[in-house]
Amino acid sequence: MYTTLEVLRDGPIATVWLNRPEVHNAFNVTLIADLKAACRQLEAEDAVRVVVLAGRGKSFCAGADLSWMKAAGEASIEENTTDARRLASMLQTLAELRKPTIARVHGSALGGGLGLAAACDLCVAATHAVFAASEVRLGIIAATISPYVVRAIGERQAHRYLLTAERISAAQAHAIGLAHEVVAPEQLDAKIAELIYALLQGGPKALAASKALIRAVANHPVDEKLVHETARQIAELRATPEGQEGLAAFLEKRPPAWLTGAASQR
Repeated sequence: MYTTLEVLRDGPIATVWLNRPEVHNAFNVTLIADLKAACRQLEAEDAVRVVVLAGRGKSFCAGADLSWMKAAGEASIEENTTDARRLASMLQTLAELRKPTIARVHGSALGGGLGLAAACDLCVAATHAVFAASEVRLGIIAATISPYVVRAIGERQAHRYLLTAERISAAQAHAIGLAHEVVAPEQLDAKIAELIYALLQGGPKALAASKALIRAVANHPVDEKLVHETARQIAELRATPEGQEGLAAFLEKRPPAWLTGAASQR
C-alpha cells in the first residue's frame, strides 16, 4: 500500500517503519504523503493502541531528500508554500494522533527527522543517535518542525539549537528533554517494550483525553476558564463506561477490561 513505509501490527502495537534506507529515510513528497495516510489509517483502527515510529537502515531520518530540496530551490513561492503545508500537515497529524506514539531513534535524526522525534509523545534514543535542526546552515529556518521542537526542549534551549544548528548527542538530547530514554542500540526494543507495557495499562479513551489535555494546558495560565475546563473534563470521563470500569476494577482488585492481549500477558 505504501511505497516508502512498512506498517507492521502486533496485537495492540503498530510499528511504522520509514523505509528509504538508501537515502537514510529522507523526506520526499511520497514519504510525507504516506506517513500522513498511515497515521490516519491507524487512528481509525480501534485495535491499535500504541504507535511506534522507526527507521530502516542506518538512520532514523536524515531530513530532506537532496532531490526534493533541489526542486524546492527552483520552485515558486506558491509551490513552496503548498509543499511546506504538506509537511506541516503531516507533522500535525502525527502529533495529534489520539493514540500514544513513541519515536525509536537510532543514527541520525536531522531537520525533519528531529521534527518527527519531537512530534511523538515519547522518544527513546540509542546512545549513538544524533539530532540537529540544521536548516539555518542551508539559509532557511526550521519552521514546520519548530512547534514540536520548542514544545519538547523549551524556548531557551531552542534559541541555542535552532540558531547554532549544532549536533545534539543522545546524552544532550536526554538532558534537554528531547529524548525520554537513552539506551544502548541493542536495548532499544526492550526499553520501548517497557514503555508500551506501561501505556497499555491506561484506558484507551483516557490516554487520548490526556494527550488533548496536555496540549490544552501547556503554557496556559491557570485562570478560572482553565480550572472550569479541567473540572468538566474529569467529571465527564468519570461518567463514561471506561471511567466506571476503571474505578470498579480498582475497587474490586482486578484488571480492567481493556487489559487484554499483550498488556495482560506480562
